[in-house]
Amino acid sequence: MLASLTFLAVVFAAITIRGKYSEPRALVYIFKPLTMVSILLIALSRADGRFSFYLIAVLTGMLLSMFGDALLMLPLDLFLPGLVSFLLAHICYIGAFVSAGGFGMTLKVLVPYMLYAALVLWLLWPHLGKMRAPVLAYMAVIMIMGWQAGELWRTSGAGWGGFAAVGGALFILSDSILALDRFREPFRSAQALLLIAYFAAQWFLAMSVHP
Repeated sequence: MLASLTFLAVVFAAITIRGKYSEPRALVYIFKPLTMVSILLIALSRADGRFSFYLIAVLTGMLLSMFGDALLMLPLDLFLPGLVSFLLAHICYIGAFVSAGGFGMTLKVLVPYMLYAALVLWLLWPHLGKMRAPVLAYMAVIMIMGWQAGELWRTSGAGWGGFAAVGGALFILSDSILALDRFREPFRSAQALLLIAYFAAQWFLAMSVHP
């Protein structure tokens, strides 16, 4: 089941990426949600029928991510509502990680995220304009998400904790590419890179679900 769902997710993700560089865009509208549905089913299969708080929080985060995807796919400027939807998704992921390992406060885990955030903000800040406050708030939340995923790996010492940490880091990478492409300078490979990182992040977060 897990291998089949992962295979479907990879196929759907590849079609989504292809759709980003072709017309019509219907491929994206159809296969991006299908990719996320496949990944959501992976999370459910990993739970082995047990509905823990961790599972519910991860599933809620994925559903909010799908809603954010829908807002960003529409031919309207709904970037800010999409940003809010993803911010709520990351709060759900933080809730999942904290529920499993408590709120970690280790400097050696926190510092790399702080340095990375400072670098991205340095690159983006002159180009953000009126979006400075929303982007700053979003970056704070997603960095806490990544940090707490890393703390979970440190405290759990388990494979599923490692999945959470990698998923959190990849989500930060995906959003960094999106921000640089949108606010600093668009580049052609951005969509492919951010989608690969985004889908991989969600897959790793799904794999962090455990009975």
